[in-house]
Amino acid sequence: MTATDPALTALSQGWCALSLLHGKIEARIERALQAGHGLSVREYSLLDVLSRQHEGPGGHLQMKQVADAVVLSQSATTRLVTRLEDRGLLTRYLCDTDRRGIYTDVTDAGSALLAEARPTNDTALRAALDEAALNPELVPLVTAVEQLKVPA
Repeated sequence: MTATDPALTALSQGWCALSLLHGKIEARIERALQAGHGLSVREYSLLDVLSRQHEGPGGHLQMKQVADAVVLSQSATTRLVTRLEDRGLLTRYLCDTDRRGIYTDVTDAGSALLAEARPTNDTALRAALDEAALNPELVPLVTAVEQLKVPA
């Protein structure tokens, strides 16, 4: 394949379209969450991921797993956790079985804020997808997002 190969050009255009859709969605949600709840998209995502933890084997995520889930480096995730902990939305504690492990839980205040912010996030996501669907180049991507099913 060469740099002018049509397959590479199509691949590049597809990636650009996906990047554009992501940017539009993230910007719309960011504005809505900041205005309504004082949360960034990353903060919301972190609270959401951590709120899905459970008791029992594999129920609590290690910081590396959290970083992977919110698509941040471990150091950026740690800074984000610290900011949310300072706001009283998260708490950290040592793992009972491995004293090197640190877990993070959502506090009652964090759960309440997340519950308030979820409808805002969902409404902004729907609006961003509806707007993006007006662009013919983005329609297949919007359709793909709408048809994705979360594994049970």
